[in-house]
Amino acid sequence: QEINGVKGTSFAVWAPNALRVSVVGSFNEWDGRVHQMRKLPESGIFELFIPGVEVGDLYKFEIKLHGDITFLKADPYANYAEMRPGTASKIYDLNHFKWNDLNWMNAREKKNWFEEPISVYECHIGSWMKHMDGTEEGFYTYRQFADCFVEYAKEMPYTHVELMGIAEYPFDGS
Repeated sequence: QEINGVKGTSFAVWAPNALRVSVVGSFNEWDGRVHQMRKLPESGIFELFIPGVEVGDLYKFEIKLHGDITFLKADPYANYAEMRPGTASKIYDLNHFKWNDLNWMNAREKKNWFEEPISVYECHIGSWMKHMDGTEEGFYTYRQFADCFVEYAKEMPYTHVELMGIAEYPFDGS
């Protein structure tokens, strides 16, 4: 993002019970005193533009509550998360994501979906299947999952697939 010729990143989070919210990250040594956010009146929303923060930088929100309780939280609306075991959010530019579904999007417009029968397969990517090579990680990347799941789903009588929890998040067990 660019504001008045200055490149950086805008942050916002809803924390209505917080006394203070700061953005901490790889760009400020994770120090909550450096980038304290402004609370927008009567909204519970804290916001801040930080010059120089760019794609790839890691960050969290440091939240201070009554009773001198302070803790770190990943951004609930982040588009990318740090790879485990880390739990930080990561600055990501969605404008550089390349979609590859033009043929499907064009075909979708020509079908009358109200006249078609459906059967839905609901799937959680993180628990559907793991690599069986004996490694501790075992989790499929989105690309690996897509390749493997498509072959699997073709053999099933389902017309639709519902993917649960496809957003980046820093906890594999959820």
